[in-house]
Amino acid sequence: MSARARQLHLPIELIREPTLAEFLPGPNAEAAAAIRGTATGQGEPFLFLYGPPETGKTHLLQAACLTAAAAKRQAHFIPLGRTGIAPGILEDLERLDLVAVDDLDRIAGDRGWELALFNLFNRLRECGRALITSAAVGPADLALGLPDLRSRLHWGPRYRLLPLTEPDCEQLLVESARRRGMAVGAEVTRYILTHHPRNPSALLDLVERVDRLCLREQRTPTIPVVRRVMRGESAE
Repeated sequence: MSARARQLHLPIELIREPTLAEFLPGPNAEAAAAIRGTATGQGEPFLFLYGPPETGKTHLLQAACLTAAAAKRQAHFIPLGRTGIAPGILEDLERLDLVAVDDLDRIAGDRGWELALFNLFNRLRECGRALITSAAVGPADLALGLPDLRSRLHWGPRYRLLPLTEPDCEQLLVESARRRGMAVGAEVTRYILTHHPRNPSALLDLVERVDRLCLREQRTPTIPVVRRVMRGESAE
């Protein structure tokens, strides 16, 4: 009996977290290594990530905080694209070892936010803390009204994240399934890559939902199972 077959009866559900182990670097290996170094206190104190959607910016920032926590360091992730937060959320963060601020482009041009970020940079540097920021575009292309904030974004290395290639997407799909104990065959893999969006978050979400359905029904992943999940059938 296979390991997968033996586990099918277990009423458990694995919760996916945005870890560095789950991140498939592909063309972004240098950025991923830099994130790990900063998160563990062994790398550059300031990093800036930028790139189009679905290149892993948010994943890497959240994974950096999880990696820091695993190293007994205090960290906090702040998504600037979320509604209901104000610049005051950036106060007193210099007491933390690592701060990760996502989606800087969402607040570009807002003087209150820009001043708060500028002051955060200065306080973190004075205290010897680390800061990872991200945006859709590089510092030169951000619509910032505060030149001094733009200069702060050049304090450390800047990494442009690139989309995964098709072989990268296939590897991500197979490895994510394997970590869950699923063996996804070549035909199933081809079906998914042909009929499903080829971006990391969509593929990881699909693998998670397929796994939940297979566990519920004590089945192995097949094209009919995948098709049901793609149609939106719940695994609850």
